[in-house]
Amino acid sequence: MKVRIAADASRDEASAIAAAVAEHVGERVEVYVGDSDDPTFVESVAEADTDDAGTDDSGDADEASPTEREERLREEIADIERGGPEKYRERLAEQGKLFVRDRLELWFGEDGLDFEDGRFANFDAWHADSPEVEEYDDGTRLPADGMLTGAATLDGRRVHVAANDFTVKAGSVAERGVEKFLRLQQRALKTGRPALYLVDSSGGRIDQQRGFFANREGIGKFYYNHSILSGAVPQICVLYGPCIAGAAYTPVFSDFTVMVRGMSALAIASPRMVEMVTGEDIDLETLGGPDVHARHSGSADLVADDEEHARELVADLVTYLPDNAEQKPPSAETVAPAKSPEGLDGVVPTEPNKGYDMHRVIERVVDGDSFFELQPEYGREVLTGFARIDGRSVGIVANQPAQRAGAIFPDSARKAAEFVWKCDAYNVPLLYLCDTPGFMAGSGVEKEGILEAGKKMIYATSSATVPKQCVVVRKAYGAGIYAMSGPAYDPEATLALPSGEIAIMGPEAAINAVYANKLDAIDDPEKRAERERELREEYREDIDVHRMASEVVIDEIVPPSDLRAELAARFEMYETVEKDRPEKKHGTVL
Repeated sequence: MKVRIAADASRDEASAIAAAVAEHVGERVEVYVGDSDDPTFVESVAEADTDDAGTDDSGDADEASPTEREERLREEIADIERGGPEKYRERLAEQGKLFVRDRLELWFGEDGLDFEDGRFANFDAWHADSPEVEEYDDGTRLPADGMLTGAATLDGRRVHVAANDFTVKAGSVAERGVEKFLRLQQRALKTGRPALYLVDSSGGRIDQQRGFFANREGIGKFYYNHSILSGAVPQICVLYGPCIAGAAYTPVFSDFTVMVRGMSALAIASPRMVEMVTGEDIDLETLGGPDVHARHSGSADLVADDEEHARELVADLVTYLPDNAEQKPPSAETVAPAKSPEGLDGVVPTEPNKGYDMHRVIERVVDGDSFFELQPEYGREVLTGFARIDGRSVGIVANQPAQRAGAIFPDSARKAAEFVWKCDAYNVPLLYLCDTPGFMAGSGVEKEGILEAGKKMIYATSSATVPKQCVVVRKAYGAGIYAMSGPAYDPEATLALPSGEIAIMGPEAAINAVYANKLDAIDDPEKRAERERELREEYREDIDVHRMASEVVIDEIVPPSDLRAELAARFEMYETVEKDRPEKKHGTVL
């Protein structure tokens, strides 16, 4: 039934009339105010109130419209989802950034989050419908308290999601947003599903710090929870803006961090604060931009070109990882290598000191286009990344002879140690491709902590309980063979290519160390050079992998063309291996 009432009637009057008429006539009533073409209010009769509920051929009972109360709630939700003040929404386009809810749509499809928690956080502090707000001011909007939390589906994988709304006080966090973030972390621990942090935050709201800063359940608990979650579920962080001070710790506590070029920065203090404290005049990009953290600090695992690229990187990353530490990584269909394994031996130079690109070895061993490299610009003497062999997820640690002869420096040692630790936490088997003269020597690296960094790499390799395989591609000198999971480090196999050598040091250094005085005693330069050559060849016979295989130091010398198949068979055989370590609280190496 349709009812039209006077134009000056209020919404409440329309509601009362609709309810009364609907109850009297026992059918759906639409109330129109004045000349309006659209009903101001619709009232339906519940099925229990009619004798023929559900049997009316008109179907009105099955087409019940939302009540005024529900419509009002939906209006409030829509208002919350508008985000902060409009002037800040407009600035996002200038910065090349998406509004946070548009970002969620990019990541997870048109519906964004599967569900959201805490959408009404801090509602009473700003919304016009709140009894605490005497006069609404658009400039004081705090929708969702600037922090969106919930769950979503990323290419079939369910994840917990937290995302800052930069239109709300520059994405800063305060008491209600802190509570939401803490709950998300705790729920991730319960569900055993990955946590994805889309961070665009200026840090804590200084003018509200009493509500969240030093509290037991305050912002400091973020990093406690990050620590508890570490190694339990993957934590992945993407940076979309300048993350300063407290906001900078979520990225560095995460297992994997992606920075977006032209948008993101990461620093313990803002340029203004740096100048106040140190007098240094510096811009944010130079202080903590993507290049700083991708090349120098190692805090960025990957750098994305834009928002779409960031999403692609994370979507690829999670395909190599399980949901949690209790699961195995997902497998995929086997794909032929990008380059034929039969060309592998031609990639490795005969000369032990000649450089070459280890990527050319990897692409002949792993499934086609499956090598997902992490921290490619940091510690470049070691390559780290995920790949697949015969569809199985593996973590690769490989020396890179194209960079500083593949010697291990402090940065590359730390990079390798952290990667090994993550692989072990998430049950990803490890493949070491060894071609290194060992750890770098000299006063410079000593000051940079080469021994401490090397200790961490060896410790991570020693402590890892996942299946490990070591391949001596060419040279394995000094403690390099230890750090690269050689025979003493509990690998499931130590394999070698025919180009391999294992020794305390290379022939040139060894001959100089042992025979320097005797060689110096030979006056004739030609005879001295000839004697040096003879001694090098004798030394090389001792360190050749044939000698090592003969003495069963290594398990097998593998024809290079067969290496991929050999590794696939061994990873399959040993995938159920469980290794025991001594019972203890934890080790003391950090």
